[in-house]
Amino acid sequence: TALRSPTAVRGSRTPAAVRTAHGTLRPELPLPVHEMARVRPADDGPRTRLTGWRFLLRDTGSAADGRSVGAAEAMLTADGWAFAYFCEGPYVTSTERALRQAESLSTDYQPRLLSVPELYMLTLWLHHDIGADAAEGTPEPSDVLIPLAPAPPGIAAHQPHRLDALLPLLTRRLVTAPLLRTSV
Repeated sequence: TALRSPTAVRGSRTPAAVRTAHGTLRPELPLPVHEMARVRPADDGPRTRLTGWRFLLRDTGSAADGRSVGAAEAMLTADGWAFAYFCEGPYVTSTERALRQAESLSTDYQPRLLSVPELYMLTLWLHHDIGADAAEGTPEPSDVLIPLAPAPPGIAAHQPHRLDALLPLLTRRLVTAPLLRTSV
């Protein structure tokens, strides 16, 4: 019901792909969404916090071809978990592609999403501890990050990187970003 309701999410519009679904919308692949609070390397590593859970929305209708048509993100409210918003666009298909990449790896990982707001970047975070609580923890040096498209300039989308290799690239990107060098 919430997926089809135009008022289920505090006044935001439901994406066209969700409203025009040919079959039943089924939320799949719940991924915890963590936000990296600070990109710069430190002795204790980057800091992250859980901001919500994102579900890919699969249209079960025959015209949908089994692909995701959007995503729904849930956030914790005073009344418990509730849908915060629905979205569509490049991150939906990019997330599916990155998950397929992860499935082809020889090591098992726990999939998560990691948002890097300082760079307007979203990555599939493959956490090495598959038994960990998905709502807790921070990226470890051996964890793998797959930047989703569109990725910031200078960082290739869908190119898997260990965190310890990607973090210096992210830090360098922040230092060279012209909009971030303005003085007040």
